Amino acid sequence: MTDTFAIIGGDLRIIKLANKLAKDKNIVYTYGLEETEELKNVPNIISCRTLEDATKEAKIIIGPIPFSKDGIYINSPFSKENILIQDLINASKQKKLIAGNIKQYEKNAIDIMEQEELTILNVIATAEGAIEVAITNTEKILHGSNVLIIGFGRIGKILSKKLEGLSCRVTCSARKKEDFAWIKSYGYECIDTNLLGENLSQFDIIINTVPHLILDKKRLEYVKKDSLLIDLASKPGGIDLENAKERGIKTVWALALPGKVAPETSAEFIKDTIYNILKINIAN
Repeated sequence: MTDTFAIIGGDLRIIKLANKLAKDKNIVYTYGLEETEELKNVPNIISCRTLEDATKEAKIIIGPIPFSKDGIYINSPFSKENILIQDLINASKQKKLIAGNIKQYEKNAIDIMEQEELTILNVIATAEGAIEVAITNTEKILHGSNVLIIGFGRIGKILSKKLEGLSCRVTCSARKKEDFAWIKSYGYECIDTNLLGENLSQFDIIINTVPHLILDKKRLEYVKKDSLLIDLASKPGGIDLENAKERGIKTVWALALPGKVAPETSAEFIKDTIYNILKINIAN
């Protein structure tokens, strides 16, 4: 399958994606990626000076993941240009626009982060990235550490299994009765998230996966000052970062880990998902 793509902005995984699409003999126009050397002199990749030049010949437009960080400009860390969200949306009329977390800006676009296959594959990279963060930010080995994972969704399930494989003592918290049953069936200790409090003092590492405030000022009073807190949740996050800092608790808000720790693999996942989206759209 070959096609004509425009890739506008994006992080390292999008740069890797451009290379992969080009190697598949697609024609790839780029804009907002001029600060990278990786795409220069690559067959089938055409670097454009304007947004209009990049999009006019393309059938499919691929935007960043995430699409924007400030709600005004698209996410383009490899460009000196500030590309307005509305300019890209206007340039994408009558074309397929695919990006991450885009639906709040353009309801007719395809939000790749809503594709179940990519979500599941990204969880693997997120879990491995969280482990890397834990290893980098602690002075002890993970073996034998008491680890609490808050939330038992996709990330919680895979991360707990990987940490168990590293001989951590894993406890998971959740709110639903069915999650309690799954946690126990996997052999982990179980805590009701609503009952988190003094019991937080027993953990060396606490990893939050829930995208709303869980570790607030009151609960942070029970966390050991030599503990490591890792927040994997999207904004607004689940940890009161300011209060954790005031208490001297080391805290890492580890967003977008797949693009940071495994851009090559993430790009492959994204490419396969895009191809599947296009097959589905053609079929429909």
